[in-house]
Amino acid sequence: MKSKAAMKRIIETLKGIYPDGLCSLRYEKDYELLFAVRLSAQCTDARVNQVTPALYARFPTLESFAEADPGEVGEYIHSCGFYNGKAKDMVLCARRLLSDFGGKVPGTMEELTSLPGVGRKTANLILGDIYGQPAYVCDTHCIRITGRLGITDGSKDPLQVEKQLREVLPPKESNNFCHRMVLFGRDTCTARSPKCESCPLARDCDTAKAGE
Repeated sequence: MKSKAAMKRIIETLKGIYPDGLCSLRYEKDYELLFAVRLSAQCTDARVNQVTPALYARFPTLESFAEADPGEVGEYIHSCGFYNGKAKDMVLCARRLLSDFGGKVPGTMEELTSLPGVGRKTANLILGDIYGQPAYVCDTHCIRITGRLGITDGSKDPLQVEKQLREVLPPKESNNFCHRMVLFGRDTCTARSPKCESCPLARDCDTAKAGE
């Protein structure tokens, strides 16, 4: 487990590189973020952002999504992969939001994970970005990088990584930290060719130290 001093250095360094710490997915309405995160499963945020403008133009309201044919929704999101399952989840989710939550995206982990296609990662992101709550979004970037740094023990289980992050990451820093992990994972700590030689976190990275 990282010391408090090391965690502070990591957090502050990432803040300096990515001061905004924002979600990469574009949206205007709360439910659009919920759907965009579903589309991002095993797909890049860049691809999702290319797809959603036409999708939301065709289905401009939650009611229109609820009434949509999943087959037609699938045509708009085909390039995101696994489009049949994602389209079905989005339509069913829209119906549930209308029938059970008054058309609003709920604000608790239990309620969010009761929705079709919504797991803890998605729920945490919604809680952080929409409701401003502490949120530990353990996507592939966060899991990979925190394991390499030695913040977590290298587990690939999102729930285990989330539990370990909760022990060392201050709640007020959690949401933006996880967004910065995504950005850092694209820029520097990539899956196949991490730039360890020029990494600004090398001082506190277990993997970089092991390679010295």
